[in-house]
Amino acid sequence: MYENIMRKIAPSILSADGRRLGQEIAAVEAAGADWIHVDVMDGHFVPNLTIGPGLVASLRKATKLPLDVHLMIEDPDRYIDAFVQAGADWLTVHVEASIHLHRTVSLIRERGIRAGVSLNPATPLSLVEPILPEVDLLLIMSVNPGFGGQKFIEGTLPKIRQAKELIRATAPQVLLEVDGGVTVKNIRAIADAGADVLVAGAAIFGSNDYGATIGAMRDTLSRSVIVV
Repeated sequence: MYENIMRKIAPSILSADGRRLGQEIAAVEAAGADWIHVDVMDGHFVPNLTIGPGLVASLRKATKLPLDVHLMIEDPDRYIDAFVQAGADWLTVHVEASIHLHRTVSLIRERGIRAGVSLNPATPLSLVEPILPEVDLLLIMSVNPGFGGQKFIEGTLPKIRQAKELIRATAPQVLLEVDGGVTVKNIRAIADAGADVLVAGAAIFGSNDYGATIGAMRDTLSRSVIVV
């Protein structure tokens, strides 16, 4: 049989024009985006430095779309309250950066927002099995985090399929998100592997027409099915 899933497209502002983020977010919202993906990097966990809670609070004023905040930072517990207060709807932490993952996930959910956990490409799925029933989202990185515009790692497709199988077996309420190198050309294969939320940065913000690009992704996804 087939799953009929309304998959979500989440443009990543990492690839947007930082001089005009408000306009960029308004443009992708008008173009049909479902969520706004916000990459937070600290220059330690990943080799890049991006935005903090203050800018997230400004983004919150710029859109009514869900803010999908991805913390690529060390010691995320220290900043959970700040990002919750800034207006994050989803807050995702990395398995590799969280020493006490259950505690971190509990802190997020106790504050009334959705909690996610993320895995780098080389990190095994086994590390999330104990926590999966307690989260709302599993994010599979399909590039090594830290920079936008990277090419999708084809070897992550089997991992995405395995992640979806694990979710179905143990925590069917969990959304599966994929972030890194998602394009119009490969979005169907990624969705067919099991992704519910597709994060796309350069493919959208690097295009000449955000509406046409998101529309092409949506059209491709409408023809995509998952065999179960």
